[in-house]
Amino acid sequence: MAGIQVSRGTRDILPTEVSYWQFIEATARDILDRAGASEIRTPIFEQTELFLRGIGEATDVVSKEMYSFNDRGDRGLTLRPEGTAGVVRSFIENSLYAQGDVQRLWYVGPMFRYERPQSGRQRQFHQLGLEVLGSGDPRADVEAIAIATDILKAIGLKDLTFDLNSIGDKDDRTQFREALIAYLTPYKKDLDPDSQDRLTRNPLRILDSKNKDTQKILHDAPSILDHLSESSKARFNRVQQLLADLSIPFQLNSKLVRGLDYYSHTVFEIQSPDLGAQATVCAGGRYDGLVTELGGSETAAIGWAMGLERLIILVQKLANSAMASRVDFYVVSRGAAAEGQALRIVQQLRQAGFKAELDLSGSAFGKQFKRADRSAAAACLILGDSEAEKGTAQLKWLASGEQVELVQAELASEFQGWRDRLEGAS
Repeated sequence: MAGIQVSRGTRDILPTEVSYWQFIEATARDILDRAGASEIRTPIFEQTELFLRGIGEATDVVSKEMYSFNDRGDRGLTLRPEGTAGVVRSFIENSLYAQGDVQRLWYVGPMFRYERPQSGRQRQFHQLGLEVLGSGDPRADVEAIAIATDILKAIGLKDLTFDLNSIGDKDDRTQFREALIAYLTPYKKDLDPDSQDRLTRNPLRILDSKNKDTQKILHDAPSILDHLSESSKARFNRVQQLLADLSIPFQLNSKLVRGLDYYSHTVFEIQSPDLGAQATVCAGGRYDGLVTELGGSETAAIGWAMGLERLIILVQKLANSAMASRVDFYVVSRGAAAEGQALRIVQQLRQAGFKAELDLSGSAFGKQFKRADRSAAAACLILGDSEAEKGTAQLKWLASGEQVELVQAELASEFQGWRDRLEGAS
């Protein structure tokens, strides 16, 4: 009988990789906390109607990629394909708007899309996102972008490119849509099949096509920037000036539209050249009409999301020792009395805040010492029959080979010195 394997498009995150995830999440959590953002946790599945109304039925996500099903009560449910719609639903349902202030809400967790699996793109993937609800000020756009760039810098990423665009308001997009359809219609038979289908349903998405022939046709297509109203232009100019004031470099990309229908005005993507075709590490934009679309009162909002799998690929290349899972003390013992004492010492170390690993093998000291070396521990505590009888323990600092005998009852008096030594070595 064949063994059961992980489902296609999903993967196990093994212990050797988890430290990278924890590093990114802890770094982001610290920066978001300092920015006054609060964490929100929404359900993994929602009513299908939320995504039909929120994302848009003409999008690829809704038409091709959602994991939807009926439960035993014949209710239509969908595993969340993105985080924004669920956060906005919670914002409305729980009357978070009643607090009267700008709500900065962040989330992290798994999302689900039925896509062709490849490096950095899985059917179950993880996103870290920020939603800023309650302000239409261009400063909110730039603050959100600045927080994203702070996170990416803090985890060590470099050589990133930042594409920026404005897709204006609803009236701007209606005019641009008509101009784009008029331009592309004579070329319809030369477009790729997806773009032919999008021509009348969702023509702006054609701008995002990766098909080389379609991109050639788009070279002389109308630009959304030429169809912005004066107020939309003024708003976008303000965003660009504020980014320049913060020394955040960007490049204009008039073909950047993003894949979800709820976006308006500012849209952006941050990409890494080290990821190949799946280069985007952070993307987002303004979505002033989504709260109203989902049944709430008119509320301006902007947000972004980062793909954690892609960040992990980049962070692993950095080989940053700060991300390594460090063991402070590895404890080896042999003999019934020594093994019992070693267990008590490990518990004492952990309660004092040290990371301590107890060898449970009961094997010869030589094999235990080899495992201590492999653990990359700073020091090894050794208890044998002799130490058990005397109530002592041997402490060996593995890097220097320095070894001393200590009285078990007096170990707590050594903790501050050990802590200082470990911090000095990090």
